[in-house]
Amino acid sequence: MPITLALSKGRIFDDTLPLLASAGITVLDDPEKSRKLILATNRPDLRVVLVRASDVPTYVQYGGADLGVAGKDVLIEHGEDGLYQPLDLKIARCRMSVAVRADFDYASAVRQGSRIRVATKYTQIARQHFADKGVHVDLIKLYGSMELAPLTGLADAIVDLVSTGSTLKANNLVEVEHIMDISSRLVVNQAALKLRREPVRALIDVFAKAVS
Repeated sequence: MPITLALSKGRIFDDTLPLLASAGITVLDDPEKSRKLILATNRPDLRVVLVRASDVPTYVQYGGADLGVAGKDVLIEHGEDGLYQPLDLKIARCRMSVAVRADFDYASAVRQGSRIRVATKYTQIARQHFADKGVHVDLIKLYGSMELAPLTGLADAIVDLVSTGSTLKANNLVEVEHIMDISSRLVVNQAALKLRREPVRALIDVFAKAVS
């Protein structure tokens, strides 16, 4: 049975390929052109499975994959128990921030102890951030188009990933707080690390060399 590496389509997949290539590993199918969800590599002992970004930790934790690559944001939201995280791969970098409409006085609302409505997909991160600051919030869980929430009056603020900030700017939103820097981590199934120690360790070493 080959070692299984779980990746999500898009930026993480694209940024992981050069790390694998540095060890002479290539994925034989292009996920943008193929409908396959299990992709072969040029090594018979390694395959890639494509799953949703938010599902990568679940696949690794429960043994659907031996290893995976997931953003720190996804790992915090999933809960990091039961996952070995040997490496920060320093890919798919961005930041988690609080943003509001340009005409909303966030600092004043916080100072006055107002209850703030916050829309986010990242409820764990948001809850912890505002609890640490002693700010009272009502969290509204959304799954996409976060920028719409302040524009329609659904929320006063959003907590979301920011890369360049151009989407915020285009929607007349401004970043008011930086919560944390985000990058993608290698995660490993703890049973695989014991039962398939040599091949799993070898792949961890491949990634370690590529990011050093």
